[in-house]
Amino acid sequence: MLRWHHRGMLLRRFALRTVSLLVVSALAAGHLPLRAQSAAALPGLGDGTALSPAAERRLGDSIVRQLYRDPDYLPDLILMDYVQSVWQPLLLAARQRGEVLPIEEDLHAWEILLSRDRMVNAFALPGGYLGLHLGLIGAAQSRAELASVLAHELSHVTQRHIARNMSRQNAMAPWVLGAMVVGVLAATKGAENAQGANAAIVGSQALAVQSQLNYSRDMEREADRIGFAVLQDAGFAPQGFVDMFAILQQSGRLTDGGAFPYLRSHPLTTERMADMQSRIGVDAPVQHASRQTPDPSADWVPRLMAARAKVLAQPDPQVLAVWFAQARDEGLAAQPDAQQAVVLYGATLAAMQVRDWPLAVSAFARLMERCRSNVAALEQARWLGAELALAVGDSGRALSLLAVPPGIPAAPERTQVLLAAQARIRSGAPAVVVSDLRLWLADHPRDVAAWRGLSQAYAAMGNQVAAVRAEGEISALEQDPAAALDRMRAAQDLARAGKWGPKGPDYVEAAIVDSRARALATLARQQALER
Repeated sequence: MLRWHHRGMLLRRFALRTVSLLVVSALAAGHLPLRAQSAAALPGLGDGTALSPAAERRLGDSIVRQLYRDPDYLPDLILMDYVQSVWQPLLLAARQRGEVLPIEEDLHAWEILLSRDRMVNAFALPGGYLGLHLGLIGAAQSRAELASVLAHELSHVTQRHIARNMSRQNAMAPWVLGAMVVGVLAATKGAENAQGANAAIVGSQALAVQSQLNYSRDMEREADRIGFAVLQDAGFAPQGFVDMFAILQQSGRLTDGGAFPYLRSHPLTTERMADMQSRIGVDAPVQHASRQTPDPSADWVPRLMAARAKVLAQPDPQVLAVWFAQARDEGLAAQPDAQQAVVLYGATLAAMQVRDWPLAVSAFARLMERCRSNVAALEQARWLGAELALAVGDSGRALSLLAVPPGIPAAPERTQVLLAAQARIRSGAPAVVVSDLRLWLADHPRDVAAWRGLSQAYAAMGNQVAAVRAEGEISALEQDPAAALDRMRAAQDLARAGKWGPKGPDYVEAAIVDSRARALATLARQQALER
């Protein structure tokens, strides 16, 4: 056991080292002036945040670059199109409300990433990126419920909550640092002051944490309030907010640590439900005819997509076997057609996951029969059937399922275009795919799945230069300019080696590759400097 004077010497040494580290950290973070006699900094212009919108976008790009490489990232074509059908009306409503200013459009990516995570959760990242867990899609039983979550996360972005939170932390740092320094200096004066010093240090930290929690809860309430208004203006049922909170409350019983309300970063779910319920009675306007109104034929689609999310989030064969048991249950025939369709959709997809093709074909045939009375559900069933046909190598069957039924005058759906491209590549018609996808990318240049299909089509034609260039465009869209530059330089090498395929050199494509390589080299250098 150390003697008291030895303890005092060690404590003084620790105090001096701690104060030095704190001061150095404060200087590095910009919390203390470099010279004691310097004047106070003038207030900055703008919204008072320490992080500019451009810097916020760069931060989001650096984060999402890692998410694209996460094993749980799922670029599922059908689920993403369903999410986009809910997301786009919300984004349009936010723009019309002035939540998104035209001058800030280029500073927001407005991209959604899907994760296989089974938790009922979603999150917003700097720069307009959103993450959506399959567990949440599986729990939402209506478009309005999913829209309520997306509207909430959208509001976190438009209100710049991440940047504001960082600014608050920076503002709190000087007085928290000061309280800690006072405590450390008190400890150097003798062992009798050690307990008081520890209390001062711990107390300052606790007060900072509690203040941050209070601020976080205020931001959640603000996102609820603005998101509710965006949800209404987009034409979704306001009750979706309340229903989604009920789902979150139920799922939270399994994951909630039971913390006291004042220790939570989010307000209590019951409090948020009550707030939204009161707003429905006070703020909800009468729906106008021009607004999006629920389509009875689309009621099945959210439930089918919930089944898809549950299957793709549960790769364990024992868990997937539950779908098979439900499909074989004799009592299923007594259920409503919509419920039968949900079970059969899940069973078909689950059988595809375990490569039980006879079971998948059998369940799909029953699914088609149940969906014939519902146009929107039948479309989803046809797309699932096309996936099944492609999986078993029957591209002709896939194309017949993807053919637009007569009497439906509409622009081609993204899912239909990209699945048809896969079928045509496998049926030996890549030139048609190149024509179709280049036309599609002219209107949708950020469609990663379309670029991937185009790369496969060019490779099937023997045009290695264009195929590798398309791979580079994919890396660029996934915020990895270094990898994209590598692909463009590889394309340049292939062009010099004459790897153009049977049709010979394409000088326009060669010029595009050279131009993209120069632009990506600049971006790669900037990224290296930021690191």
